[in-house]
Amino acid sequence: MPAGKLHGQAVRTLVFCTSLWALSFPVMKALALEQHKLLPEAGSWFCTSLGVMYRFGAAGLVLLLFNLSRLKTLSRRETEQGVALAVFGVAGILLQMDGLAYTLASTSAFLTQGYCVFIPLWALLRHQRRPSVKIFLSTVLVIGGVAVLADVNLQSFKLGRGELETLVGSLMFTGQILLLENPRYTANRAGNFSTVMFLTMSLLCLPLVLATAPDAASCWRAYSTPTAVALLAALVVFCTIFAYTLMNRWQRHVTATEAGLIYCIEPLLASLLALFLPGWLSHWGGLDYRNEQLTLRLLIGGGLITGANVLLQMRWLEPKRGK
Repeated sequence: MPAGKLHGQAVRTLVFCTSLWALSFPVMKALALEQHKLLPEAGSWFCTSLGVMYRFGAAGLVLLLFNLSRLKTLSRRETEQGVALAVFGVAGILLQMDGLAYTLASTSAFLTQGYCVFIPLWALLRHQRRPSVKIFLSTVLVIGGVAVLADVNLQSFKLGRGELETLVGSLMFTGQILLLENPRYTANRAGNFSTVMFLTMSLLCLPLVLATAPDAASCWRAYSTPTAVALLAALVVFCTIFAYTLMNRWQRHVTATEAGLIYCIEPLLASLLALFLPGWLSHWGGLDYRNEQLTLRLLIGGGLITGANVLLQMRWLEPKRGK
């Protein structure tokens, strides 16, 4: 496939992956409401770590079955990349979770997208490569759009424990994105290192599950209803197997900076899904989860993020080749 078509296909695939991750927000919220009914005494750390363990463990087992013949020739670098992606991923999730307890949800949503700034900074420091005017403008538009969507109040903003943990968590997500761009792993097969990544993430969550579980029976009681099982299955199939394996396969065909900006579409898509999906999930699962309302903030913030990604794909302000 020609380079231009390959790049276009990669962009479309990453946008699709981002839409699946956006789907995970209302699904996880619905799952949390269901588990609160099943385990009112359990803390959020237990439910979240158990969910991550089951979600990535199940995804890893599915990939293991489908890639069994290829995994027989698993290389050292595929194992290395899979383990590294898992460490960065779990660290980012846990820091984001704990940080959320010490800061506003809107501030957390804004700071989590910090990788759209961290990645160009890494390129500048590591490769002495300044971002192009187009990348700079796209980054500014994305930051503005996310800030509007998250309704960040600059007057009440402070850099405390929650904010610092969220920023470090965003750095971990930055590490994930950069690992997929690293030329050291160009020859790696996505199915192989994705399997290692999923299984390792599940194992890394096990100590936290054991430390926070009210009792051993809670590990199955949390998913003892058809609603909880179906929501977990949606997370496993759509938001994990499809989303992560496609990302691991296609991100190498765009720059890390461009990928980071594409992934910032996630809060916009999550906000759009929240306009109708909670009501549908409530009707289906017997939950009390209401739809959000269309607001001017969503229109402005979404417009800025969409504009940034449209600009990113235009040839306007593109640096001339050979310079």
